[in-house]
Amino acid sequence: MSLQLSSVSPSNPVVNVSFGKRLKGYRWLIGLACSVLILDQLTKYAIIRHLPLGAYEPPYNIPVIPGFFNLVHVGNPGAAWSLFSGRNTMLAVLAVAALFSIFFWRRSLGLRQPIVQVSFGLLCGGIVGNLIDRLVHHHVVDFLDFHFGSYVYPTFNVADCGICIGVFLYLFYTLRNPT
Repeated sequence: MSLQLSSVSPSNPVVNVSFGKRLKGYRWLIGLACSVLILDQLTKYAIIRHLPLGAYEPPYNIPVIPGFFNLVHVGNPGAAWSLFSGRNTMLAVLAVAALFSIFFWRRSLGLRQPIVQVSFGLLCGGIVGNLIDRLVHHHVVDFLDFHFGSYVYPTFNVADCGICIGVFLYLFYTLRNPT
């Protein structure tokens, strides 16, 4: 038994499309979003289990490549680079609004195209991963810590990678394919 949805348009008065077919049309978005979310939450779970919160300095951090890359455990109560620190509820509401906006404007965003689905799959997986942190821990769990000489890059996580790569891919695509 499949759920049938009807779509009415001037050129096609009634078209029945199964829910499964509609869902399959977004397979790249859903698959990547789930992959990013699962990888993000598994890595954060491992960090939470093995490093105390605030484990940034030796002997609590884990040097992966000494002087360049460490695993740490910090809580970011804000957005990127701790912007809007202490505004956890506002940032959680903004994340939910972003997800609803993507769903609402999915057609005008071009989400039927695979490259756009890849972009938004990465983005949505990252948004949900950080949203879960905000709801459960009241901060985002960050753990990837890179040092470039005396410059210390802001600590981040897998969800942040998904968000940044997804936004970059979509911007690249829209600049190459203006409508």
